[in-house]
Amino acid sequence: MNFIEELKWRGMIHDMMPGTEEQLAKEMTAAYIGFDPTAASLHIGNLATIMLLTNYQACGHKPYALVGGATGMIGDPSGKSEERNLLDEEALRHNQDCIRKQLEKFLDFDCGDHSAIMVNNYDWFKDFSFLGFLREAGKHITVNYMTAKDSVKKRLETGLSFTEFSYQLLQGYDFYHLYKNYGIKLQMGGSDQWGNITTGTEFIRRKANGEAYALTTPLVTKADGSKFGKSEGGNVWLDPNMTSPYKFYQFWLNVADEEVPMLIRRFTLKSREEIESLEKEHLEAPHLRLLQKALAEDITVRVHSREDLDNAIKASRILFGKSTTEELNSIDEKTLLSVFEGVPKIDISRSEYENSGDLLTFLAETTHGEIFPSKGEARRMVSGGGVSINKEKIADIDLRPAFQLLQNKYLLLQKGKKNYYLIEVIPS
Repeated sequence: MNFIEELKWRGMIHDMMPGTEEQLAKEMTAAYIGFDPTAASLHIGNLATIMLLTNYQACGHKPYALVGGATGMIGDPSGKSEERNLLDEEALRHNQDCIRKQLEKFLDFDCGDHSAIMVNNYDWFKDFSFLGFLREAGKHITVNYMTAKDSVKKRLETGLSFTEFSYQLLQGYDFYHLYKNYGIKLQMGGSDQWGNITTGTEFIRRKANGEAYALTTPLVTKADGSKFGKSEGGNVWLDPNMTSPYKFYQFWLNVADEEVPMLIRRFTLKSREEIESLEKEHLEAPHLRLLQKALAEDITVRVHSREDLDNAIKASRILFGKSTTEELNSIDEKTLLSVFEGVPKIDISRSEYENSGDLLTFLAETTHGEIFPSKGEARRMVSGGGVSINKEKIADIDLRPAFQLLQNKYLLLQKGKKNYYLIEVIPS
C-alpha cells in the first residue's frame, strides 16, 4: 500500500513537509513517533499516533517508537495551558515499562526488515553534561526560531519556564540522534507537535547538512473541541485498570453518528471497501448503530482482548435488556463493579443479611435506610412492581431475603426505572 494515499482517505494527515511522499515512494524509510511516559498508560489521544505507526509498518516501512525517559522529566508545553508537574525517575521508569507493553499490541517487533524498534532517549541524554548539550545542540537553533513556534508563543503570555522552553531543543536533538545513528528520516506525531518536529528537521539540516521530513495527524478531541490529554481529565485510557474494558467499549459504542465515520477510519485497519459497505448498511438502519458496534468491537479486541469484548457485550446486554440472575452472575466481578461504578454501594454483614427475617425489614432496616426510609414505603414500591433484585422483579412482600448472591457477595437492587444500588454482603 501507498502510505500517504492510505492516510489521505482515512483523514489522518494534518500537515506534511514537502518531499515526504517522494521519499517514501523512493525507498523503505525508517520513521519514529515519541511517547512521553508522564502517565502509567497511553490514552486514545496517543492511539491516533500509534495508528500512524501501525499503518506505516503495514505499508512496508520500518517504525520506531521513542519512549521519552529523558524528555518525560522535562514536560512538553505543546497544547498545555500551565506548567506540568515533573515526575521522578522511578515513576518514569514504571510508566515506560507499562507503555512498552501497550505498544507491543499494535506493532510487530519480530517481522524481519520491517520489525518495529523501541528506543529510549534517556540512553543518549543520561551522560550529557549541561555544557556539552549547549555546545552540541544549543548553538544550532536560535532563540528567535524557538520563540516563533506557536506552542511557545501561547505560553509566553501566561509564563513558560526555561525547563519547558528547552523541550523543543531536546526533541530536535532526538531527531538528529536518530537520523545519525539509525538512519531515521521521518518523524510523525499529533498536530500539536508540528513545531517540535520541524525543529528536528531544521537541526538535521544545520548540524548534519541532511534532509529529514515531518508529518502530523489531527488530534482526537472531545465534544467541546478540547484535547484528550493526560492532565486535563476525562481521559479514556488503554490500561484496563484505569479505564475498564466495559467503559472503553461503551465509549466507542456511544459516539455520535456524525463522528463515527472519521473514527472508524482512523482507529481501525478495516479496508475502504469494508468501511463504505458498513456506512451504507448504517444509513439504512441508523438505530442499529452498526458503525459504532463495528468500531467498538474492533478497537476493544485490539486494545484489550476478545474475552474482554465478550464480557463488555454481555454486561451491556444484561444491563440494558431483560436478564436473569444466572446471566448477571456470569459477568466476572471486575466487569460487574465497572458497570455499576458510581452507583450507591451499601455494605451489610452476612449475619445482618441472614437474620433480616422478611423482605421489608431487609429493604428498609438491614440496608440502613439508604434505599427505603421505612417499611411502608418499601411495601408500596414492591406492591407497585417497582423493585427488582438481580434484575428480577420482586412481587411477594412476604418473601425471605435469601437471594442468590452474585460472585457470592453482591446483590443488585433496582428501585424504579433508574435507581440502582449495589449491596455487598461482607463477612461478619
